[in-house]
Amino acid sequence: MTDTASARRARLDALREETLHRPVTAHEGHGFNGRWSRRQWAHASLFATAAMLAAAIVPGFDRPVVTRGHASAPRHSMALALPPLRLAQAQGDSWQMVQVKRGQTLASIMKDLGIPQATQQQLLAQSAVKNQLLRSMKPGTQLAFDLPVGGELRAFRFDQDDAHRVELTFANGEVKQNLLVSPAETRTVVLSGKVGKSLYASARKLGLTSAHVNTLTDDMFKYDIDFNDDVGADDRFSVVVEQTWRDGELVSTGPVLAATFTTGATLHSAFRFDRNGKPEYFTADGRSLKRSFIRMPIPYARLTSGFGNRFHPVLGRMRMHKGVDYAAGTGTPIMAAGDARVAFVGWKGGYGRVVELDHGRGYSTLYGHMSAFGKERVGQRISQGTVIGYVGASGLATGPHLHYEFKVNGAQRNPLSITMPPPEPLSGATFVAFRAQTRTALARIREVENIIYAGDDEPRVAKATTKTDAKTRRRS
Repeated sequence: MTDTASARRARLDALREETLHRPVTAHEGHGFNGRWSRRQWAHASLFATAAMLAAAIVPGFDRPVVTRGHASAPRHSMALALPPLRLAQAQGDSWQMVQVKRGQTLASIMKDLGIPQATQQQLLAQSAVKNQLLRSMKPGTQLAFDLPVGGELRAFRFDQDDAHRVELTFANGEVKQNLLVSPAETRTVVLSGKVGKSLYASARKLGLTSAHVNTLTDDMFKYDIDFNDDVGADDRFSVVVEQTWRDGELVSTGPVLAATFTTGATLHSAFRFDRNGKPEYFTADGRSLKRSFIRMPIPYARLTSGFGNRFHPVLGRMRMHKGVDYAAGTGTPIMAAGDARVAFVGWKGGYGRVVELDHGRGYSTLYGHMSAFGKERVGQRISQGTVIGYVGASGLATGPHLHYEFKVNGAQRNPLSITMPPPEPLSGATFVAFRAQTRTALARIREVENIIYAGDDEPRVAKATTKTDAKTRRRS
């Protein structure tokens, strides 16, 4: 064993000597053979330049550091008195704002926040909560909880109305109620932007809701603009709305009061105006944007029988079909084709359960074979789109469907081919008031658009585009 170890050690020493005295070849650039290679000169220059820059830039870099005293010199600390914090600062800002979502209750919200069961019962027992909040709470309601981390509920707030806020404070097992005056400010603003990749997304960036977008596409410009094919990314829209603010926070945004939509070189405009106590949308010259009659009183129904002579499926003979039939499932809602007065509700022979509406100016409609009626009564005034009944198979019917008749001066006409009468335009003093209102709205829109789009060829939807009306109203 000793000879073997000595032989191994001798071979290692010989190999080491051979390696140390081996000459460096051209491809082995790691050793030094008396001359520096081009790469070594480049590395040396780089290091020298870095050292000179450090010496010139960093103060004291080229001077040795002199340490005075012993390295382990004792250190001393001194306690300084600080000014006292206010109670709110000491406790911290622990208010948590909660917006009620669909399906949530006050109890479920408090449970999610980790509020103890005893405190929940104490809060729910308060008269202001039981008689005011719980009766009016709905999705979107704002609630505020003063809930410190790891602590108990200190206070709870909710809005009683636009000008008052209820605050409940919890201390020493007692609850105190305070009514805070918090007036709201209403501002008329113009929100303007370009369509970009999506009208909906651009409108949402401006603070508009999906209901506002539906107003633009369904109520105001449905018959003038094809939103699938006619709208481009650079087309712009401007909307006039009223916003309610309280304590620097946006509380709510009202319905669209006026709007313009520019597609290419064409400007479309629409304005909200109350006629006979009901809001409608009109063009700039006072023509209503709502059609007098809708041709299909059932959404997504299938036409099964047209107007004219046909073989009656129940009577088994040819008979004049004085209306059109729409097949739909039992219970499908049936809408009033236009604004009307309810003329008849009841059973009418082979028509089964029937509702008849008088639309004025000699126009009337009939709806037959219903399974059930709506809540309307004879003589009542109803609006277009009101649900007046539900699809069924009452009377002479082989299956659930709606029999729909359109009459002019008592004579049945084909509702699919007749030219529907246009709604009456505004006139007289009503039109004068409407024009005064539209001029103000258009002036606001033009003022904002002249500022936003002056010399601008790029979309600016994401930029701030609100214009506050100088005239604001405070609700007290």
